[in-house]
Amino acid sequence: MPPYVYTPLVLRSVQQYLNATASLVDLFDKVTLVEEVAKWAAGSQRRGPVSIVNYLILAIGAQETDSSLSQVFFEYAREQTLTSLGGDPGVSIVQASILITLYMLRSSQMNGAFVFFGLGVRIAYSIGVHRTEVNARFGLEMGSQRDKLWKSLRIVDLYLSTLMGRPPATSDVDCTVAYRKFDDSGNEVFDMLNASAQVMLIMEAVVVEVYSRRKISLAVTEGISAQLRQWSHRWLPHVKALLDPATQDTATVIGACQVLASYYYAVMLASRPFLVYELCLRLSPERASDQTNRSPAATGRSKLADACIDAANLMVDVTADLINNNFLTYRMPLLVSWLFASSLVVGLGVMGGFGRLEKRANQSVEALEHFAANDVHAMQYSQIARSLLNTAVQYLDRKEANERLERTASSNHIFGLMPKDGQQATPSGIRAQNRSADRISRSQQTSGPDPSLTAFQDLPNPTSNGADTPSRDFFETWSQMPDFSMFDGLMDGTQEWTEQDWSTLNLFPLLDDGGQIDLS
Repeated sequence: MPPYVYTPLVLRSVQQYLNATASLVDLFDKVTLVEEVAKWAAGSQRRGPVSIVNYLILAIGAQETDSSLSQVFFEYAREQTLTSLGGDPGVSIVQASILITLYMLRSSQMNGAFVFFGLGVRIAYSIGVHRTEVNARFGLEMGSQRDKLWKSLRIVDLYLSTLMGRPPATSDVDCTVAYRKFDDSGNEVFDMLNASAQVMLIMEAVVVEVYSRRKISLAVTEGISAQLRQWSHRWLPHVKALLDPATQDTATVIGACQVLASYYYAVMLASRPFLVYELCLRLSPERASDQTNRSPAATGRSKLADACIDAANLMVDVTADLINNNFLTYRMPLLVSWLFASSLVVGLGVMGGFGRLEKRANQSVEALEHFAANDVHAMQYSQIARSLLNTAVQYLDRKEANERLERTASSNHIFGLMPKDGQQATPSGIRAQNRSADRISRSQQTSGPDPSLTAFQDLPNPTSNGADTPSRDFFETWSQMPDFSMFDGLMDGTQEWTEQDWSTLNLFPLLDDGGQIDLS
């Protein structure tokens, strides 16, 4: 028996459905959808393809407010959908398959969603929604709806295939549906669904050209980056303008956020191999020697690595801002997937020393924890991202401690700041150390000074006529220093500095001139 529908809940559930599916699918007329579902709910007819679709709309809309009622609606609609496969399925069953896929994705049932989506794709091919000339035979309104149905299929399919690492179920090989819309003057008109489909197609090209063939080069990346630049030139200003909560409704803001996140993810997808390569260079022991001989190609790789991190940072900023303004729902599988990728990129950036990224890394983890309230995958992703961040911070702490020890050892060689291992602070030990120091001092007097310390021996020795008293200030001896005009010309680049020149240079007169030392 069909579940009972409480009519006053229709308005809120339909609005939540529109928020959840913004920029992912466009299956119905948004202006009349609430009225049509409310009219259906007030009637007595609860069977047929239209009822299946309406139950699924209410199920998706009620997922966050009444999960038990949502589950009742979904199970009934899913059963009726499977029953309808034995007849002559049409557009409504394709719509139902897409809605079942979205519901299961929002419930963290990825494999089941993939299976049901495959059924919907085969039905769509069977009724020809991938051919715009076939769609046009059904009239202007129905033809436009069928075109949008195919675009929705492509978007969900490319998201699923990218997320799961599976081959896409749809293809543009035999497709004639256009992903652009033009006005009477021939100018392209902005459309959220078209913008989303176009960036997904670029993402598909990245997966095929780079990851499927396991081949990446600067030339391949340049072709992909050109497509992303064109998309950015056409759509990025429009999409960012729709992110303003003060002027746009919730569904529009969420849709713009998801389109923008897909664009940033496409940038990360294209540049991520270069980030990994650059990270390996930075973490390798030979990094110091490689750093002095960076070729132009290496510079190009480092720029692409920076672009990957920049895209991740921008995605985190947009998502965190909307979460703080309570604009994002708790079940957004597409945004969660792309956000997880950005959190990994930022975590690797922290480990590789690409800047002070700890704040953004924490923001990405906190954003994932926000979605983890109702998303099992988001909870797993947040734990992985947190673990990576902690590991990166621990690695940097150890690296900094080791570098500090090396610097301390270097300064200890000059001043003896730290005692040597095994030395005992006993009277006999102190006498033995003093005798050893005396022998070293006598040896240096006969063999000459240590070249590394000759800079300290340019100071004149004070006379022994009683002036060597505590009341005499050390800096009174400055008047006895030699004339430093002998260094004229050494700092203007006309002469080359030798190690002996540096060891005998007294810096105080130079610093008295304002500290402007030209070391070029």
